[in-house]
Amino acid sequence: MISNYTVQREIQKIESASNHEEELYKILEVFMELFPVLEAKLLRYSPLGYLAEGIIALSPSGLKHITEIRDDVRSLPIVYSAIHEKKAKYYTGIEFLKYMSSKYTFSSSTHSQLVVPITYGALVIGFISSIRFPPGTTINEKSLPSFTLYGNLVGEILMRSWGIENTNLLSKRELEVMRKISWGDGTKEMAVSMGISEYTVKQYVKSAIRKLNAKNRAHAVAILIRMGILP
Repeated sequence: MISNYTVQREIQKIESASNHEEELYKILEVFMELFPVLEAKLLRYSPLGYLAEGIIALSPSGLKHITEIRDDVRSLPIVYSAIHEKKAKYYTGIEFLKYMSSKYTFSSSTHSQLVVPITYGALVIGFISSIRFPPGTTINEKSLPSFTLYGNLVGEILMRSWGIENTNLLSKRELEVMRKISWGDGTKEMAVSMGISEYTVKQYVKSAIRKLNAKNRAHAVAILIRMGILP
């Protein structure tokens, strides 16, 4: 079983990436170095529509893009379970056959699946999936926390690289203002409905934009939607 210290030490390799594309590659590279898997797929996740979208896959044969993958995770029971519980899940044998999605046809040699959610606080922003493992691989309840930790640490790195260090950055009022902006409310409408001055509304907007490292109102709203904070 891999120790938490080892996971935390190896995860630092991802932080050395010089750009976003290299960062994504290193997420899978380090994952395959740490854990007994023969391939790994990286997918992004949005709670809007329970949507999963493929990014890249890594195996001994090399790196490939899997952008053609686009699924509602509710049709993928194993993936949905991991995302819903925010914990790594591994199914094999009869359990795998019971919960595998009927949407895809797996080869006769495929009898296991591992799903590791990439999380940041209460948010799931993506996941890593593997269906190929070395012969004799044993993954059980004792080893799964190491996979979960990896997903948590990757989520923190990704959010830092996006310039967002804390999902609790916004105050209750700042978040309320940003939600109203997403509904199409103007400054005057917000001031009236919230019982504050237009100047105060503008200050809340300004501070929210600054805290999110956004360029403008629309960008700030997009960031909050991507994080799953705004619907």
